[in-house]
Parts: sequence; C-alpha cells; structure tokens
Amino acid sequence: MSLYSGLSAEQLRVEFEEVKQQYDEFKARGLDLNMARGKPSPAQLDMSLDIFDSVNALNGYKALDGTDCRNYGNLTGLDECKTIFAQALGVQNNNIIVFGNSSLNIMFDYISQCMVKGAGAEPWMQQGKIKFACPVPGYDRHFSILEYFGIEMVNVPMLETGPDMDVLEELVKDSSVKGMFCVPKYSNPQGYTFSDETVRRIAALKPAAPDFRIIWDNAYFVHDISSEGDSLLNIFPEAEKNGTEDMIIEVASTSKISFPGAGVAVLSASENNIRMIKQRMNAQIIGHDKINQLRHARVLKDANGMREYMKRHAAILKPKFDIVLKTLDRDLMGLGIAEWTHPNGGYFVSLDVMHGCAKRVVELCRLAGVVLTNAGATFPYGLDPNDTNIRIAPSYPSLDELRDAMQLVCIAVKLAALEKLIEEAE
Repeated sequence: MSLYSGLSAEQLRVEFEEVKQQYDEFKARGLDLNMARGKPSPAQLDMSLDIFDSVNALNGYKALDGTDCRNYGNLTGLDECKTIFAQALGVQNNNIIVFGNSSLNIMFDYISQCMVKGAGAEPWMQQGKIKFACPVPGYDRHFSILEYFGIEMVNVPMLETGPDMDVLEELVKDSSVKGMFCVPKYSNPQGYTFSDETVRRIAALKPAAPDFRIIWDNAYFVHDISSEGDSLLNIFPEAEKNGTEDMIIEVASTSKISFPGAGVAVLSASENNIRMIKQRMNAQIIGHDKINQLRHARVLKDANGMREYMKRHAAILKPKFDIVLKTLDRDLMGLGIAEWTHPNGGYFVSLDVMHGCAKRVVELCRLAGVVLTNAGATFPYGLDPNDTNIRIAPSYPSLDELRDAMQLVCIAVKLAALEKLIEEAE
C-alpha cells in the first residue's frame, strides 16, 4: 500500500470513493457493539463462578485465624487474603489493607482524605490551588477524580519507558504539585510498562511539596497476555533507599481476575500511611465484606495460584488482541496515517490516527454501529490537543464481533484521513 501523503488529489478522491463504499456497506449491516470500556467477557466471568461455592464447600465461614466472617471485625481484612496480594506485590501483610470490590473507590477515598485531613500536612483544600501531574494518554477515571475535587491537571507525556521523567522532575519543583496518578504496568491505554530506570527515578523524586503522593494504580499487576509478560520493578524497596516510602500509595484489585462488581481491592503503603488510613477507617467502617475475601482466598490460594488463574484469562484474551493487531497491520500499515501499540498484557491497544481525525473516526464508527471510547477521554478534561488518540478495548466482544469491529475501525481511520487530505489539497 502507498503512503496516502504521496497520492495526488485525483488519486485521493478515487481512494475515498472506494473506502466510502466499504463504509456504507458496513453501515447497512446494522452492527450493534459497544467497545467503550475494558469489560471482561462472559467467558471470563464464567471462569470465576466457583468462587460462589467456595465458602460452603470448604469449612464454612471460618477464616484461618478462627474469625467468623459473617460477623463484625477485622478492619484491615483477612490475613489469608492479604497474603495473596502481599506475595504478588512484593510487600508485607502489615502493609496491606483489604477493602471492598473497587480500587477506584480506594483512590477516590484517599484523595478525599488528603483534601479534608491532609497527607501529613495541612489539608489540601486549605492550601489554595493544587495540581497533579497526569501522564498522557492516561486513564480517564483518574482524571475524573481530580476534576471532581477541582485539582488542576498538568500533562506529562508518556514515553515507552513511562512518564517523561525530565518533565516530571521539573514539575515537582512546584510545591503546589501534590501528586500523580499512574498505571505502572500495562498502562491504560498504551500498554507500556515503566522501565526500571523510570521506577528508580520516581522513587528518588524530591518534590517541593512534603505531602506529595503518587497513586500507583497497579491494575494489571498479573495481567500478562503474552507468554513472556513485562516485569515491573517493585517501587517500595527503591523508595526505602531514598526515604520516600510515604510518597507511594499502591492499589490493586481482582476486578479483572474474578468479578468487576464483586471482587476485592487492596491498598499497599508505608506504616505511616497505613496508620493514617486506619484512623479514617475506624470512623468510617467496621469492616469490609469478609465472606467475599474468604471465598477469593480459597479459590486463588496464593500468588502462584492467582498467576495460574490469570493464564486462563490470557487464553481468552490473546486471540482478541491478535485480531486487533493483525487487522491494524493488514489494513493500515504503510499508509502513514496511524500508529498503534503492541502490549504484552493489560486490557487496551492505543491507536494514534492522523492529527485532527480521532473524533471523526469515533463518530464514523458510532454511526455504523460500533461504540468506542470517546476521543479525548485519555486526556485531562477530555481534551486531546492533537485529536489523535483512540483507546481500543478488545476484551468484551466475541471473536467474530471483534473481526467486524476492527475492520470497521480501519475503514473509518482511512475515511477520516482521506477526508482531511482531500480538504487540505483543495
């Protein structure tokens, strides 16, 4: 295939008519598919149905320490559930708190605490205008939390190695910059994993703000798809070397391991932070759902059991990622109008189209029956300065649905690019 930029105006119009016909044929099929979010498929959810039976089948409702999980108690969670996450994340049990089903709720709650009670200093809401560094493209729900609290968001470019550390190190010299959200392994949406050097540089940050916090959203910590998944350096030992362990708040969950709406989520942090969070929890809740913690612990067993469990997820997900990448390679490579990532895990593929075309591509797909994540969602305030980035979420559709959807995406990418090039040529 030839570079579109090398075609004459007449050649562009001929190509446009051919692609437009393909698009109209797809539109006439009446597709109805929503790929806006990274939802596990029914097949993945069916994998975890045995979790519902794990309590009655195995020694009733008693935890290993004798706790009756039907009753009050165990503010920070069951030890057997803590152990699974502690092993997988490389921390100690006493640095883990097990919460309810949502790591997003943990993050929102933690920012609330910092706003109202502070993070070892004056409450953020009493410090005037405050800011957060935001790696971009990034996770839209991180941006939603910050926007809700009126925290100004400052873009930090994402590189294949993680956030641009030169930019971040300069940014944190401003004492009004209070933190950063990030997804360090298989980042949302690009699927990048922070390099060892990036992790070490983050751990060695010396922010001007003494209450600077990094929300280390380790959402895809065991979510490898390829047989040789990425390796993420454990940030806590690096932080301890620099005396910055209070700066890191790590969260993770089973949302894409068992059930997104009925899993367990955890927070991992320094002793000082755990103490502060427990003070809030003592006023907030008597304890989270220990029956759910118990049944997850009995099914997953330990970190190795969790990793074996995730191999079954990978067997379902990898063919879907293969369809996405093979279709993009087949239909768009060599045209000079798009680039895309090739992640080894996580839940997304990041597609960058011609400048000024992402919104048009999403619109064309929607009009033909395929809903994608809104263009701009991967940037603060929904504003992609170049209108280029589109997040592809392959997990939910069936293989046949995904083949159709990706063929349509590629047609839409070509059609939007041709519209722009013809307009520029006139």
